[in-house]
Amino acid sequence: MTGLDTELRTAYDEALAFLAGRPLVVLTGAGLSTDSGIPDYRGAGSVPRRPMTFGEFVAPGEAGVRNRRRYWARSHLGWTRMGGAEPNAGHRALAAIDPTLLITQNVDGLHEAAGSRRVIALHGRVSEVICLGCRRVTRRREVQEWLEELNPGWAERHRHLELLPDGDVALEETDDFVVPPCPACGGDLKPHVVFFGESADRALVAECFEAVDALAGHGGALLVAGSSLTVMSGLRFVRRAAKAGIPIVVVNRGVTRGDELATYKLEIGTSEFLRELAEAQRS
Repeated sequence: MTGLDTELRTAYDEALAFLAGRPLVVLTGAGLSTDSGIPDYRGAGSVPRRPMTFGEFVAPGEAGVRNRRRYWARSHLGWTRMGGAEPNAGHRALAAIDPTLLITQNVDGLHEAAGSRRVIALHGRVSEVICLGCRRVTRRREVQEWLEELNPGWAERHRHLELLPDGDVALEETDDFVVPPCPACGGDLKPHVVFFGESADRALVAECFEAVDALAGHGGALLVAGSSLTVMSGLRFVRRAAKAGIPIVVVNRGVTRGDELATYKLEIGTSEFLRELAEAQRS
């Protein structure tokens, strides 16, 4: 990577040499997908905003109906852009690195699209929709077709709105938007992702912990790429590794909550570092 000062260049080269050849568990966050055109919450140029919580989405009565209508109206518009995102060089490099386990906080599915084999999508996948009643899972593309049929011209009228980190847009006037019920039971539909205020699947979390713990006996390391570790869902794995004496490398632009636990902290973009790491592992 060019343009680094001497101190960062040294740390960069040392981190590459340190990681090459080691068993790795990799934890990724939104910063990895910015090069694919998907904005993040806390990176450079991000706009502070409060996402809809799980409690708001499932609220009883008319308040819940309004909240779900607002969510789906915004998401319908954002999906037309987020749904077409392609893996970037960082995603492809991680597929080549092929870590013991790739834990992602992202819901965009780009790791799988890039060819990564062992992936746990800790917060679910936006490509799926689940019924809160019967738990039937439907492909998001199919639900998108239902939304288009029920709301003709909606996307065209609002095409000027900018994509936001949740894969939605900033839009308040949504009272005329029509949300389809579950075709199987008439229940409410929810994206198959973990909302703020909702917990990740315990079995998946346990599998991630197991993979991190296994690094201790095999000279492995935990690599964090593109995550500020602001929420506990990712930070807990860093704390687990640190407690076990497992080396940690954090690659992220900006401060993270795991910086003080890191063996190496590199304030750089993820894609080029991961590409060089993939090359180092091949040599």
